[in-house]
Amino acid sequence: PQLSTATSAAMVLALASAVFTPRAVVRPAAHASSDRTAAVPLHRRVASAAAAAALSASVMLGGVAPAHAEFRLPPVDPDPARCERGYDGNTIGQANAVADRLLDLRSCNYDDKDLSKRTLSGAVMLDSSFVGANMQETVMSKAYALNANFTRADFTNAIIDRANFDDANMTGANFHNAVITGNTYEGTVLTGAQFDEALIGKEDVKRLCDNPTVVGETRFQIGCRN
Repeated sequence: PQLSTATSAAMVLALASAVFTPRAVVRPAAHASSDRTAAVPLHRRVASAAAAAALSASVMLGGVAPAHAEFRLPPVDPDPARCERGYDGNTIGQANAVADRLLDLRSCNYDDKDLSKRTLSGAVMLDSSFVGANMQETVMSKAYALNANFTRADFTNAIIDRANFDDANMTGANFHNAVITGNTYEGTVLTGAQFDEALIGKEDVKRLCDNPTVVGETRFQIGCRN
């Protein structure tokens, strides 16, 4: 018999629970911030919520989309202040990427900005720039960061779960003590990235070690066998 969406989602979440290397990590608390959605018209909030739910469900039930696969995103949020929402993040839903509105950060620029302790779960970061950004203790579950630029970004103590980093630039990024599991890195540039003390899922270790830009000390930190 065909399973309901809720049942399928619960099964996926249950199956994802045993991918870590055992090591204690302190998980950061989600950052609380002011709600800026009150001024948005109701019909727009309803449409955006539906888009957010559809995007979250597609990732949960189908896994992270493979590189270059056809993946239809909703139209860009017309709100002129949409990039400012990155400083607030998602105020509900947290790691499950459930929110009343799609966190649309496409083509936004956060170079050298402070996004630490934000919950950016379910964020669409396509073509966005985070060069040198402070992303310490950030929660990025189910983020869609295709072709984003995270050069020298600091992900210390961050939780990065089921995100798509295909074709992203992570040169010199710092993942010290971060939790990393269920992500994709096809075409990702990871030259000089640091993974010291990071808690990395088994499949992520394999994918990272298969990346030709992961060399030298980075391979040792990830736990590559050769």
